[in-house]
Amino acid sequence: MNKLTNDEIRQNVRNHYQQIAVKEVNPPAAVSCCGTPSDMDILSLQMGYSTEELTAVPQGANLGLGCGNPQAIAELKTGEVVLDLGSGGGFDCFLASRQVGNNGKVIGVDMTPDMISHARSNAVKGNFTNTNFRLGEIEHLPVADGTVDVIISNCVINLSPNKQQVFNEAFRVLKSGGRLAISDIITTAELPSEIKNDLNELYSGCISGASSLEEMKSMLLQSGRTSISIEPKDESKSFIKDWVPGANVDNYIVSAVIKAKKA
Repeated sequence: MNKLTNDEIRQNVRNHYQQIAVKEVNPPAAVSCCGTPSDMDILSLQMGYSTEELTAVPQGANLGLGCGNPQAIAELKTGEVVLDLGSGGGFDCFLASRQVGNNGKVIGVDMTPDMISHARSNAVKGNFTNTNFRLGEIEHLPVADGTVDVIISNCVINLSPNKQQVFNEAFRVLKSGGRLAISDIITTAELPSEIKNDLNELYSGCISGASSLEEMKSMLLQSGRTSISIEPKDESKSFIKDWVPGANVDNYIVSAVIKAKKA
């Protein structure tokens, strides 16, 4: 099998999530990170969202694509500027918007045009005037240097073929003292070759592209982060096991809470 280029990987991921965006304009059912139908509310509650949070956003904003609840761990404050990497339908952006208030600002970046359109429509429906969505790659953020207080992300960085560049960009746009608070997938054991080499369905499904805890820590250190904390969440295996039924992927990956600061 010929190795795919970074651009080919990005295009595969973009196509995968474009299909979800188009389908979820009128969602027939919840779709997990790997596209497995499930009950939306149960899935989101398993990820750490509250019932109140699920009812606080416009219908169609929650696409069930994450692996945690990043805005809940970000300790957001009124007036802060928040950036969401891979913002999808805008779910986490809208929850963050409520926390930072009218004096704050939330920016969502996504590389899928249909997702951006979907999120912008949701923002209008919910009257989220302090939230805007920008088309762009998380390796090349359309955000100025040193303008962001907090970066959140939900099961997206594992999808990038150049994760070090993602963290370098995140460091660039953060203010001094700014912080990173993300939920993402890490490996707990070496991925079998049949999983690791599936760069179509399983890479787009947040599995093949996952890094180990030590790899994640090394990339954060190299980008200039301090106060790094990576906390695996074993309870996430309860929904990860359903991403690829019968493949036992929960033996190899787990969701983790990842925090760091810019000095």
